[in-house]
Amino acid sequence: MVGMDILQQLLEAENKAWQLLAVAEERKFFTPNQTEKDLSNRLYDLAFELYGIKKYWHKRIVRSGKNTLFPYAENPPDLAIQPDDILFIDFGPVFEKWEADIGKTYVIGGDARKEKLRRDVELVWDEGRDFYLANKEHLTGADFYNHTKKIAAEYGWQFGNIHAGHLIGQFPHEVIAGEKVINYIHKDNDTLMCQTYPDGAERYWIYEVHLIDPANEIGAFYEKVLC
Repeated sequence: MVGMDILQQLLEAENKAWQLLAVAEERKFFTPNQTEKDLSNRLYDLAFELYGIKKYWHKRIVRSGKNTLFPYAENPPDLAIQPDDILFIDFGPVFEKWEADIGKTYVIGGDARKEKLRRDVELVWDEGRDFYLANKEHLTGADFYNHTKKIAAEYGWQFGNIHAGHLIGQFPHEVIAGEKVINYIHKDNDTLMCQTYPDGAERYWIYEVHLIDPANEIGAFYEKVLC
């Protein structure tokens, strides 16, 4: 029961974050003629307006154009969002001590390949989630990472990060230092994803899919709680 309560809290925090993005979409935030930093600041202000929050458990990310090739750990220079662009956000607000972590891709204009990439990143996520649910009792982090890369290739894209997600929990959660691959959906993580914490508590995961097309300098990103 406690585990379900934790998951419910995580999903409630996540739903608030999605609602925030829905309001941003209604207010036409995702447009050209602004920089990535400008858009990040507008989202920050909107979060305070709607929920009174200023706390985030990781850096706020808005990436557009060729910056969409870069994974979370990189810090590329701020770009201006263009009239026929692709961009994604990676947002980690904290709601009453519970972490949310969502990512979504937007396409400005009508470029067909960018639209396909935007659609495919969510389809890859869905296929990965279904595979996880069907196999989670026997699935290691490495198994799941490698399978996610396989799905990405089947859709015609490269996978863009060294991991495909991480643990999520109450803020501040266990420090997920880079060398602790057991806390990530990582190619070197041979621990079962269903393994509990030492006290027996269930662990919960954020699943991240980052697809890239290096030749065309575009990428897409999608993430949310894995359940």
